[in-house]
Amino acid sequence: MKPTSATAISHPNIAFIKYWGNRDNESRLPVNGSVSMNLDGLVTRTTVSFQPSLPFDELIINGHEIVGKGLDRVSYILDLVREKAGIKMNAEVMSENNFPAGAGIASSAAAFAALALAGSKAAGLDLSEPELSVLARRGSGSASRSIPAGFVEWKMGEAESDSYAFSIAPVDHWNLVDCVAIVSSTHKKTGSTEGHAIAGTSPLQEARVEDAPRRLEICRNAILKRDFEAFADIIEHDSDMMHAVMMTSKPPLMYWQSATVEIFHLVREWRASGLPVGYTVDAGPNVHVLCLVEYKAEVEKRLREIPGVKDVLVAGVGGAAKLV
Repeated sequence: MKPTSATAISHPNIAFIKYWGNRDNESRLPVNGSVSMNLDGLVTRTTVSFQPSLPFDELIINGHEIVGKGLDRVSYILDLVREKAGIKMNAEVMSENNFPAGAGIASSAAAFAALALAGSKAAGLDLSEPELSVLARRGSGSASRSIPAGFVEWKMGEAESDSYAFSIAPVDHWNLVDCVAIVSSTHKKTGSTEGHAIAGTSPLQEARVEDAPRRLEICRNAILKRDFEAFADIIEHDSDMMHAVMMTSKPPLMYWQSATVEIFHLVREWRASGLPVGYTVDAGPNVHVLCLVEYKAEVEKRLREIPGVKDVLVAGVGGAAKLV
């Protein structure tokens, strides 16, 4: 095989029903299914080129060379690709995002979705969407959800090959907007991978997982019926449950900051007074405030007025990972 190169872009996603905890840490097989939405306008762009002259894999993110754990995770995915394609060459991986990494905006989801697509293509493979989702999942569980378009469900599956994500509604199904209130853009001290590994130490995790199918069904139906009230109610409930597990794990994980909590109170007040909004938070302090497109200017304006909110990113429903 000649040295080849491919470039892919993908979007981060925001989980409405959360993934937290694995039944198999290496394969990242989740303890429950999850539902999410891709975020349009927030983009990771990754180029993979296999080169016979390279002595080892190289990773450059936003112009900085990355070594250690970050490189190891990328090489692990490249090893899976090399094994499938029957090649031995090392690769140069160049990646850039237009949003903060490691701050609870699913940067690793977008990164590994783009890596799975660009890496497999550069190696001469032509993987199906479920196969790409499985490959991306091995790098970051939530990356499985950044492969398909629009509103996405990741099923826990029985085994390695059937735990993948698929689209439950297309991009144009519902005009939802995510106004991401940036409370902190610094890299979190404890990453999601470490957090998933200790989820089972919380006495609340078992109850969260047992109740997950019920929450999944409510959320899926709310999206399909475009029922905002039911949607806002279930996403807040699910987010609070995940963070309760984090806070009661050993060691405890507290991602929230004072501005995070302030936003929770305000969002609930706004909704009670008639503004259709709902919040959800990933593993980080930043709050995703969901609303209908016609309210986005008002929601963004209100969020920007809150002390401690440094910026607001606004994203509609995003498409699938794709080659460019």
